[in-house]
Amino acid sequence: MSNKSYSLEELAQVAMGEIAGDSQLQITGFAPLETAGEGDISFLVKASEVEKLTDFKGSAVIVPVDITEAAVPLIRVKDPYLASARIHGLLLEKPFVASGVHPQACVGENTAVPEQISVAAFVSIGERVKLGERITMESGVVLGDDVEVGDDVLLKANVSIANGCKLGKRVIIQPGTVIGSDGYGYATDDRGFHTKRPQVGIVQIDDDVEIGANCCVDRAAYGVTHIKSGSKIDNLVQIAHNVVVGENSLIVSQVGISGSTTLGRNVVLGGQVGVTGHINLGDGVMVGAQSGVHNNQKPGAKIGGSPALPIKNYVRAAIQHGKLPEMARDLRKLKKEVAELKSKN
Repeated sequence: MSNKSYSLEELAQVAMGEIAGDSQLQITGFAPLETAGEGDISFLVKASEVEKLTDFKGSAVIVPVDITEAAVPLIRVKDPYLASARIHGLLLEKPFVASGVHPQACVGENTAVPEQISVAAFVSIGERVKLGERITMESGVVLGDDVEVGDDVLLKANVSIANGCKLGKRVIIQPGTVIGSDGYGYATDDRGFHTKRPQVGIVQIDDDVEIGANCCVDRAAYGVTHIKSGSKIDNLVQIAHNVVVGENSLIVSQVGISGSTTLGRNVVLGGQVGVTGHINLGDGVMVGAQSGVHNNQKPGAKIGGSPALPIKNYVRAAIQHGKLPEMARDLRKLKKEVAELKSKN
């Protein structure tokens, strides 16, 4: 439960909703419908499930605009899922508390450490690092030389940011992720031996990006691998050198994006999608889970399968794939009948 208390009116302003009930009712926590108690607010996504409010024991509910009244106070909104995320985040919000630099952390030369910072034990900060205000670094974080980190950044345990990489404001990186590892680049001679191509670029991560646990974002061979503002990347994602991820894109777990590919704004890649290199996915492209994308995609395209097809074609093909055993049986039967007819002639 939160230590804070907000009136229903204050929460409605955050959610951009309308109140039905006591606007001064105080809310201190957020909980599911089934477990909410006094002081808690919860949410209901579908108006058709309004009967779930019959036994509700909390204090208020966020509901769709179609629900006009209930036995408890309501905040009526266009999107209860979005509104609940905003309200829950507000209730859990805690002011930044600067703990300073732990004695067992290491800070390199020519790195100025601001007063408003929390650096845990066994953090290593390189030389000439530029640090913003209100940064939190959990144990085991490593910042290479010449790294830049903006204000209000959270780096969780064992995150590594390699030399020269840049992070904007309000970036969150979950445990174990590596930013700025070498890209996968080799030149092969006529005997099959591989020579490593130097990877001398950086990674730039813009404001309000969140990257999940155990991801790898490779530095550019030259120039920049760029994750633009507002993008959200799930756990176990691989982003290769010189990739550009457009603003507010969503990349789900186990996606792999090959080098020099560009994603536009608001691109969505489902789980385990593979994207080949040197192609462009336009704004708003959506790719179904486990798909393989091998060519450029126009803005707004919805595709699936491997190789990826327009989603309607993919669904039809998937349906027919399930019928292959039956079709094979029919084909064998037809071949047998044809052979019998030929033998009679």
